[in-house]
Amino acid sequence: MPHPLDDALAQVATAVLDDAALVRAVASGRRRGRRPSHRRVELRYVDLAAGRRLQITAYDDQQAHTRNLAPGDDARAAVDELLAEPFGNWHLDTLDATVQLRVTKKGEALVHTAPRSRDLDDAPRAHDRTKPRLLDPADPVLRVIGIADQQGRIKATRQAKYRQVEEFLRSLDSAMAAAIEAGALPEITAERPLRVTDLGCGNAYLTFAAFAHLTGGRGLPVQMVGVDVRPQSRERNTALAAELGWAGLSFVQGTIADADPAGPLGGDPDVVLALHACDTATDEALARALGWRSPVVLAAPCCHHDLQAQLHEVGAPSPFGLLTRHGILSERLADVLTDAVRAAVLRQRGYRVEVIQFVEAGDTPRNVLLRAVRTDAPPSPDVQAEYDDLVGTWKVSPALARMLG
Repeated sequence: MPHPLDDALAQVATAVLDDAALVRAVASGRRRGRRPSHRRVELRYVDLAAGRRLQITAYDDQQAHTRNLAPGDDARAAVDELLAEPFGNWHLDTLDATVQLRVTKKGEALVHTAPRSRDLDDAPRAHDRTKPRLLDPADPVLRVIGIADQQGRIKATRQAKYRQVEEFLRSLDSAMAAAIEAGALPEITAERPLRVTDLGCGNAYLTFAAFAHLTGGRGLPVQMVGVDVRPQSRERNTALAAELGWAGLSFVQGTIADADPAGPLGGDPDVVLALHACDTATDEALARALGWRSPVVLAAPCCHHDLQAQLHEVGAPSPFGLLTRHGILSERLADVLTDAVRAAVLRQRGYRVEVIQFVEAGDTPRNVLLRAVRTDAPPSPDVQAEYDDLVGTWKVSPALARMLG
């Protein structure tokens, strides 16, 4: 039976503000002809060192925004503000019941209440517990590169970047372990440190994070060079490395295709990183890594204009015309085709390749990572045949193949 919406929302407010009984509340959807400020909002109580707080996490299309409010006027005002938003649905879990509220087209409330059907009272509220992090939020490097504040807390606006750093370091660890198992990495000593090159490093968030993790977290001697075409990047990053006192991390100005990091490294790099290098710059980085026969390669591609332009020119082979008729589908197809070809070329050159999603799409839309480890295993004839068949069918000339001749 429909209920007056104001009365139903008042009951929601009472339940949300009960810090002893609320387990979780979720607002989502939208009312007819109206759109709320956020795609989804979650509320629950957490116990911090400062006391119990109402944690409100609001999700938009790019990231999550979290705030913790003390029970009282601030929490009540925030809840009233959310209840005034045109959300179409509210879902509440309390210790006693599950409540679902749906706003009808007529602006009334349909409310369904059921006894609690799962063991929700054991939901964790303690947030001041140690999380397994590869790079501690209090690490000075995160403050220097602007991800954490002066108190060693991750900034609310940089949560997505911190998650990206953590997942990247996990992928780096996994690739290093695989390279050691394959016997591709040399023995790392003080006289022969691990050589790492980041091609197209830009502001070098992941460069700094990787150096901090490899030297501090894993205790390895590391010689690392970041390469970028912009002189301001070299100047900024060099100053930050000096502020951290890191003699083993340096930056040079140059293009990916022409830069020679072997001088500062004392030899070809063991690990090559290429993170969000635009279009064929990723191919240039992969070509350099193959030329160096680097044991570990991690590349997170960015835009994929090269094959997209070729597909537009030659058209799709039959019966795949529907895949390229619409611009957005053609763009996504070019993304997939480009990275599939890159992985195939790496396999032909004796690498074991994984194409993975290394962060959530909500953190960055460019979330594909090519993780390659050199095994020197000869490729099977099927690998070459599949590659030839793919590029022949689509009549494309991949940039990486062109660069390798």
